Amino acid sequence: MKLWKGRFSKASTSSADEFNASIQFDQKMYKEDITGSIAHAKMLGKQGIIPQEDVDLIIKTLGEILEDIEAGKVEFTIEAEDIHMNIETVLTQRIGDVGKKLHTARSRNDQVNVDIRLYMKKETSAIDTLLAELLEALAKLAKEHQDTVMPGYTHLQRAQPVTLAYHLLAYYQMFSRDKERFADCLTRIDRLPLGSGALAGTTYNTDRDFLAEELGFASVLPNGMDAVADRDFAIEFINCCAITMMHLSRFCEELINWSSVEFSFIEMDDAYSTGSSIMPQKKNPDMAELIRGKSGRVYGDLMSLLTICKGLPLAYNKDLQEDKEPIFDAADTLKASIGIFTEMILTMHVRKEKMESAAKYGYMNATDAADYLVAKGIPFRDCHEIIGKIVLHCINKGIAIEEMTMDEFKSFSDKFDEDIYEKIAIRSCIEAKKSKGSTSFESVKQQLADIESK
Repeated sequence: MKLWKGRFSKASTSSADEFNASIQFDQKMYKEDITGSIAHAKMLGKQGIIPQEDVDLIIKTLGEILEDIEAGKVEFTIEAEDIHMNIETVLTQRIGDVGKKLHTARSRNDQVNVDIRLYMKKETSAIDTLLAELLEALAKLAKEHQDTVMPGYTHLQRAQPVTLAYHLLAYYQMFSRDKERFADCLTRIDRLPLGSGALAGTTYNTDRDFLAEELGFASVLPNGMDAVADRDFAIEFINCCAITMMHLSRFCEELINWSSVEFSFIEMDDAYSTGSSIMPQKKNPDMAELIRGKSGRVYGDLMSLLTICKGLPLAYNKDLQEDKEPIFDAADTLKASIGIFTEMILTMHVRKEKMESAAKYGYMNATDAADYLVAKGIPFRDCHEIIGKIVLHCINKGIAIEEMTMDEFKSFSDKFDEDIYEKIAIRSCIEAKKSKGSTSFESVKQQLADIESK
């Protein structure tokens, strides 16, 4: 039976009921709905809006309903539309007219918003924990691979030699910012909408500050119309999810490349790979590919909610019922992706010799060779041209720069001397970097020390 049936003289059709209902997905917030209702009941009793004995019975019964839901003993119905009305229906069935008093001084508009915010606070905390575990894994791997030399790339072309630790710490910084973004986003989620009513407040002498303290919110939203009508906090949350998924996807793209025969830098653990139904030799990095693919899914969640909200007049509109599935999906997808990604990178095998060999034969010491000539007094642009000609010479001969004879070096510039060989050794190129935040062994060691000190 509809809880709003008084205004209507005709029942809705079963197809309209099914189209209108959200219980299929918003039942996910049953615990948050009951938590919010218990706090609301306490406030009604505290303010003398309903008798304390009714409050006690409502709270006791809501606790029993929560236990029964988690035991699978409560069956939700489409006829009751959503999680709020389903729980209120069960409550009223169990304690009669006393249960009908619970909705005094509130609307489903502020009720659903408090449920969403409670749910998102919980999800933000879970994501924060997962990101902390990922950062710990990256720091651990970086510490293990401070001496692992590899090519650094621009345009997916070998550019300059770096260490794997340095590469991993680049992602560490990205995910650190993701973690900061979620923490900052939480400050806007953590504001209480409950007590705003449908849009204009209520005539009852409610205590919203009590509700905020009871539910653990940092503050109260000051305008009731804004409190029920906007979902910018949810858009921001999904945006944080999308940015984190983007960083995961970028890393997965590299891992997919690195695990190919063409790179052979790493090998994924068998537990995080799959085979082919037709080609027996295949070992596919499917977990990384799925994470890369799921980033598009979360982008879709973000665009969905942005589009839902873009033309809504104030205050609440039924369109906002469509906010929950993008929120749920983005959070669930991100949590699963971070979890499997962390497990995957901790179990992958790094082929150090392949990485170092690629660094040696990619002419990545060319910039250092140019810097050598700069130190001899030649303008950098002239040095750039000289070394470019040397690289072309080496390509044509099929040798590395450091394999050139001194006579060959002298044919390009009389400024070259025997010390060039030490200057352009791959590890010397790495160690020569002096700027803060560079790939030098000492700089990476300091970056790790800074992480550990936090």
